[in-house]
Amino acid sequence: MTKTCTNDGCHCTPNAAIKCTVSSCAHHCQDVNYCGLTDIQVGTHEQHPSMDQCTDCQSFKKQG
Repeated sequence: MTKTCTNDGCHCTPNAAIKCTVSSCAHHCQDVNYCGLTDIQVGTHEQHPSMDQCTDCQSFKKQG
């Protein structure tokens, strides 16, 4: 289950199990490079992914 309250109004609690450098995401803990969610969904935009660039964090939410 994901946490619904993150940077956009609540204190961000870094999840040490989820490193993240995407500072434009609403779930990114701005003072450290960690995600504030309890878990994330990872997916792909390719039928047969072969490189890390083929995967996406589907829990991404644009800040603001």
